[in-house]
Parts: sequence; structure tokens; C-alpha cells
Amino acid sequence: MLIGVVLHSGHRARFTEAAAMLGGVTLAWATYDHEDEIRDRVATLLADRHPDGVLLGLVPHARARDLLPDDLPVTVTRPAALDLALAWARARGEGWPATPVSVDTFTDETVDEVAAALGLPADEIARLPFDPSQGIDDVVEFHRSHATPYVISVRTAVSAALDGTVPVLNALATPGTIRADLHELVLRIRSLRADRGRFAAGLFLASAPGGDSDRARIGLLNLLVNAPEFADAWTGERGRRGVVVFAPASLFEAVTHQWTGLPVLAEAHERLGVRVAAGFGIGASARSCVALAEKAASFAERDPEPRAYLMTEEGVVLGPMDTSSSRLAYTYRDHGGLEDLAARVGLSAATLSRLAALERSLGDRTLSPSDLARSLGITDPSGRRLMRKLAESRLAVGEGSTQPHPKGRPARLYRLAIAAALNSRPR
Repeated sequence: MLIGVVLHSGHRARFTEAAAMLGGVTLAWATYDHEDEIRDRVATLLADRHPDGVLLGLVPHARARDLLPDDLPVTVTRPAALDLALAWARARGEGWPATPVSVDTFTDETVDEVAAALGLPADEIARLPFDPSQGIDDVVEFHRSHATPYVISVRTAVSAALDGTVPVLNALATPGTIRADLHELVLRIRSLRADRGRFAAGLFLASAPGGDSDRARIGLLNLLVNAPEFADAWTGERGRRGVVVFAPASLFEAVTHQWTGLPVLAEAHERLGVRVAAGFGIGASARSCVALAEKAASFAERDPEPRAYLMTEEGVVLGPMDTSSSRLAYTYRDHGGLEDLAARVGLSAATLSRLAALERSLGDRTLSPSDLARSLGITDPSGRRLMRKLAESRLAVGEGSTQPHPKGRPARLYRLAIAAALNSRPR
């Protein structure tokens, strides 16, 4: 499989790091130093290399969109909320105040989401969302007009244009964001090629201190069976150390954030004291899925840290997936009685922590069970079950309903109440 990557020459090391463990895939680089070179680079890439798919950023996509064939799988790398949060963390590391600041390219929704999660005043953040018609002069003029102490920019040329007159923090996509986009593109190409059911298998191998494999396996089995993310999967034991999970590939894609992170690895270590290596397989049959998952799990076991990998029949290898958690978890805070509250309502501390982070990002906004599912990367049925559990435990309060589709059923709206429950706990 050949994937074309269009990028600024200064970003190649970042993309190379993101693709370091991408097996069975060859990357064709199309690099540019100035934005007016983009169209020529893309035209040459398409004519000379004939890639199976193309990965490119917002600016290259805006400049060369008409050159891309309609039937060519294309993924546009967009700056994520985590990338903006990390830029603010670097600003604090430099000793700069978080605000006032001017930010370009990120959407208003992303800026508001991160500002709310970090407790920043939104009215002190000047923002210029991406517009395909914007030239670099427009972006620079925006930053100069607001005269903030420093700038957060995604556009590489902004630093050169400001020429040191204003400090610039480049909020470039992290290797993790790029890796997720690469994985999504690889899987989309594969799904277009394969005319077969999209089921997958996951094999989790547990190792416990002292070699108590039975305790480790049973504990891991119970953890996966009760995890809301795996509610729609079939789970069973395999061998003395293994737990096998069958599910639609889309469920695994959601749980792993497009095969980039697997929080359940960390949860197994924290709650059970066991180390877990995981492998996933996507094949033409259940038997081939399991065989591929076994190979991937064997590969993961060689890593000294908890890791997971995916293997497909075409020889594509995606990974490593580490213990990274939800992209909503910008900071690690002391939640006080979070663990006690989680135990009382029958949820894991990790799940409740992600819900608390989601509540902070929502502010006063309500959400439906489907909204909850999309935010946590779980299926809609799992989102409905989780919302029922939250409502029964008074961690979510009904707030009316909405009807997004005229012919559809109304969806109940809820307001999360986790912070209130934590604040009202006995001192």
C-alpha cells in the first residue's frame, strides 16, 4: 500500500515518527518550503507515484483540492484539541501567561472546548478559524492587529513573517494526531479494497507478578466484560493467560481512537496489578482474525511497556498503541473522592475521570446518549446503557429532549452532575 504525504519540509521528522511502526505501508513524500509550491508537488506525486491514498494538511488541501481524483481516499490532518492544549502547556513552561493570546486555524468550538477544560477566560483569546481563502498575509495581519504578548499558530510561515517581533508557538499536530489520521486512511483504503464483513478479534494476554496466571486472566476477563466500551462485544477466555474479544472492527476503532491508544491497558495495571499485551486482527474469517490477533499480541509482548498492535491479512501493521486515555483528559488533577464515587456507582475510576473531563468541557451544555457515545469513543447502545447508569446514580439529570431528524424519535437530553456529586461528598 502506497500513501502520499504532502507536508512542509520542516515537519518531516514529526511525520516520520508518527509512521515509525506502520508496517506494510510505503510513504511517498511530497514536501514544500513555500505554500505556492504545493500544487506542483501534489501534481508530481499523483503523476509519478499513483498513491492509494493521500494525507495532507488544511493548507495543502485548500491549495490542491481540485487536483485530487474523486475516487482517491484522502485524509486531511486537522489540528486537534490536544495539540492546542499542549501549546498552552509550552507557553506556561516559558513563563508566559495563558492569556491574552491570539490563535489561528483552530475552530471556535475547539478553542472553547480546551479553554473550558483548562479554566481559561474565552474572551481573552482572539481566534481566527481556518478559511481556505486566507493568505499568510491575512493571518499575520490578524495577529498583529490584536497585539497579544504571544501567538499560537498552525501556519509555519507565520513565524518567519512576524520575524521575531512577537513570540510564536507552533501548535503543529502531534505524532499521535498524525498517527491517528494515518491509521484512519489505511483502514479506509483497506475497506474500499475488501468486499467482506468488517469484523475483528482482539486477544489480551495478562501477566501477573508471581506467575498467578489464573487470577490475572479472570481479573482481566471481568474487567473487559464490565467495561462499557466492550458492551457490544463477545468476550471469552483463550488459554491460561488470554481473553479473546470478537466485535465489529468499528467498535475496536472507536475504543482505540483509530488504533492509537488503548486505555484499558493502564486500567488493568491500576486495578488488577497485571501487565497486559494486546493484539488485534482483521481478516476474512473468525479464524484468520484470531490468528492475526495472536501474532500481533506476540509482537506486543516483546515490548517492555504495555502495548497493543493490529495486523491485517495484507500485512499492514498498526501500532504501537499505548495506554493513552481520552483526548478530553488534558490534565491530571486530584479528583478527591473520585475512586470512592466510582466504586459506589459501579464504574471504573478511569471511566468516571473521562466523564468528569467531558463535563468540564461541556460547561452548561446538555448532551444526548449518542453525544456521550461519540465523546467517549463507544457505540450508541453502550452510550445509552452508560447514560441510564449515570441517571440511576444521579450523576446525570434529565433536561428535556431534542429531535434532530423530523421523522426520527426524540432523543432525551441530560446534564452531567459528576462535579456536584464529588463536591458534596462528606469531608
